[in-house]
Amino acid sequence: MTRYRVDIAYDGTDFHGWAMQPGLRTVQEELETWVARVMRLPYRPLLLCAGRTDAGVHARGQVAHLDLDLPEPQLVAEKLAHKLRIALPQDVAVRSVTVAPPGFDARFAAIWRRYAYRLTDGYVDPLDRLDTAVIRGRLDLDLVNEAAQTLLGLHDFAAFCRSRPGATTIRKLEWLHAERLPDGRVEIGVRADAFCHSMVRSLVGGLVEVGTGHRDIDWLAALPDTNQRCGEIRVMAAHGLVLEEVGYPPDDQLANRARESRAMRSMTEECS
Repeated sequence: MTRYRVDIAYDGTDFHGWAMQPGLRTVQEELETWVARVMRLPYRPLLLCAGRTDAGVHARGQVAHLDLDLPEPQLVAEKLAHKLRIALPQDVAVRSVTVAPPGFDARFAAIWRRYAYRLTDGYVDPLDRLDTAVIRGRLDLDLVNEAAQTLLGLHDFAAFCRSRPGATTIRKLEWLHAERLPDGRVEIGVRADAFCHSMVRSLVGGLVEVGTGHRDIDWLAALPDTNQRCGEIRVMAAHGLVLEEVGYPPDDQLANRARESRAMRSMTEECS
């Protein structure tokens, strides 16, 4: 078997998330179906991703892998990328297919994920409506960024996550920053080793509460490590969220990273 890395982008509007769900259209189901068709396989190959996005969440930098038992791997990668670009519907695209280096695992070898959440506190261009959330009240970005600093580091982010049986909510938040774009929208970028269910949208929801003056910074700063879901945090709309990029270590460190991640988070659900 040869492992292939697949880099993917998609508009999540009409998808019920990444993961396969009976009777529902998902990114995983769409891709696996078309891989089997274009390569004329007698089975549907399993495609595993770096971050299982929720319904309505978009991706520009999703990474996945699949294993195929076919001759001439390099030719297979080129053929698969070419055929998928032609066959796939317009709301999902394969950016590239490459033969993965030894030890590569799209999920467990990743060392960080970076998301962007886009919102507006004013006018929204109709062309941006599918990837930009609308909020009430003017957002004070100085307050937002000051509050964001209190959340950085290794914490139990249970207050910001929807719990799942057996899943850890301990994460290392590496970067969290808001900026106003030239068109007036606000982009909140966040990077962490991994994210638990609804974590990014909840982090943004907490920052919006502070930035619009409904809560103070001390309220938000006290939430990490409280070990329980905070019902006062608004989970922001899914369509404002985009998985922008996934980071991996050098090739000679991939296998070690995957082993370490499995040991630490064998029960973890990585999605937002």
